[in-house]
Amino acid sequence: MIASDVRRVDLGDGNVTEVEQWGTRGPILLCVHGITSSRKMWQRTADYFSANYRVVAYDQRGHGDSAAVAGPMTLERSLADLAAVTDILDGEIRGLIGHSWGGAVALLGGLRIRAERVIGIDPMIRPAAGMWVADFVDDLRDVLAVPPGEREPAIRSMFAGNLPVEIDAKVHAMRSMRLESVEALGTENRADEGGWDLRDALRDYPKPLYLAVADPSDSVIASDDLSFVRERGGPNITIEVYAGEGHTLQRSAFEKFAAASERFLAG
Repeated sequence: MIASDVRRVDLGDGNVTEVEQWGTRGPILLCVHGITSSRKMWQRTADYFSANYRVVAYDQRGHGDSAAVAGPMTLERSLADLAAVTDILDGEIRGLIGHSWGGAVALLGGLRIRAERVIGIDPMIRPAAGMWVADFVDDLRDVLAVPPGEREPAIRSMFAGNLPVEIDAKVHAMRSMRLESVEALGTENRADEGGWDLRDALRDYPKPLYLAVADPSDSVIASDDLSFVRERGGPNITIEVYAGEGHTLQRSAFEKFAAASERFLAG
């Protein structure tokens, strides 16, 4: 496991986050995690890419070492946080990569920051109307009801089937999380009312974009939205469906995903 450096970054609204970097040479691969994850979820990515890239990740609001960060959970605020992290990075950002909620941030962020290429891992393009609580909140009620100081065993049990490095990452992400942060992510973006809809942002996407999509049985991307991207996204978008793989395909199909991403980043 490769070592890393961590620094604190001001998000511009009185809050801070922790930014971690693995590797010391090459262009940057900037990573954005999803719900119930943190910057630590990118450890395997860092181990794979750090010989040729500087892999950088940070804790989004409400997660990891930013679990207590105050302020809105809107996508616009998430993009402002991404911009604040980008501002402290020197050199070429070869790739911006995000999973799920972080995938939505990466897709939108690719239109704003100086990343050359974008990778979305089963990104939240348009959450199903009226389903935010059922899809993203209810499964967390029991584990997040446990006091933070007593929560680690419950988290380890919840993710017992994962690799040890991934279980450790979940502990880091969820140890101090509040259920209210996940609820706010839905309500403040009006997800149940159709307010979270990235389809227009994906029309004729202006830079190379690789979408790694989970099997339809477990993807957060509806089939009609995937069809929309195929028809309206333009020639810069490459879509690969990982048949048989779930929403966290970057874990379950790591070697395949990492190799595909490496080829994509190399252009």
